[in-house]
Amino acid sequence: MASSAEVFGGGTAVITGAAAGIGAGLARHAALALGMSVVLADVDAAGLERTCADISDDGGRVVPAVVDVRDADAVQRLADRVARESGPVRLLVNNAGVQQFGFLWDTPVANWERLVSINVNGVFHGVRAFMPRLIAQTERAWVLNLASIGSVTAWPLQTPYIMSKHAVLAMTECLHQEVELIGARHIQVGAVLPGAVSSRIFDDAGGVDTGDLTAADTEREAMFRVRERAISPEEAAATILQQAADGEFYIVTQPESVLGAMRDRADQLTARRAPAAPRSRFAAPGPDEHGSPHAVTTRR
Repeated sequence: MASSAEVFGGGTAVITGAAAGIGAGLARHAALALGMSVVLADVDAAGLERTCADISDDGGRVVPAVVDVRDADAVQRLADRVARESGPVRLLVNNAGVQQFGFLWDTPVANWERLVSINVNGVFHGVRAFMPRLIAQTERAWVLNLASIGSVTAWPLQTPYIMSKHAVLAMTECLHQEVELIGARHIQVGAVLPGAVSSRIFDDAGGVDTGDLTAADTEREAMFRVRERAISPEEAAATILQQAADGEFYIVTQPESVLGAMRDRADQLTARRAPAAPRSRFAAPGPDEHGSPHAVTTRR
């Protein structure tokens, strides 16, 4: 079986959301460990400059591109620029994403729309802008869309994010089928389902302005504790790109936890069990009006 360096080495990679977190880890690994030329796209110009400088100082070939994935025209201009300046793309990673905490009914409309436009529309814009050229080229190509362990789970107080990752997974599964349908055998599509990976996504996540602020803040704090057990972006990147090189469609960073979540999801759907909320910090001590011992109450 070929190593990721043998598969990707010498090619061009385009990674969105590459200024920090998993995106930066992927960019660094692709450039330094695999010897790729990497186009780093992000809306954060300052963060992008720092990440590119760090990789460049270590000998990596990187090109920064300030791009807002919410803007379809901007993503199309990126695809045109890459084709003009770098040639065929070997690896496209649609990674940009944001988080949101709080009860769904407390979520500000602006936060909902921003999250959907980045997490879902951003992946669509990347696929739409790059796929025609990938289909037309003769070189092999990989398209990886960042879903999450959240794409196979349901979890309260993170509903917009969980919903968006379910959408990304479904989009990617359908894209895989469409690529097969047209016989584009040189293109491999993959859905990336990371577990906990160290990043600033929880620090930068949206919260709520009204309603139960305590619930949103407490959920954020719980995710900070999860992050303490997270793997590094560089470790995640090495695993992701090796599994992509191995031909995997469902790419997982921590098999024990992610595959466990996938099995639990399959069992729940097969048994037609309603998704049960985890017993939380907000559980009332006694039964609610429907007799449930785990009724959720809110505190301000």
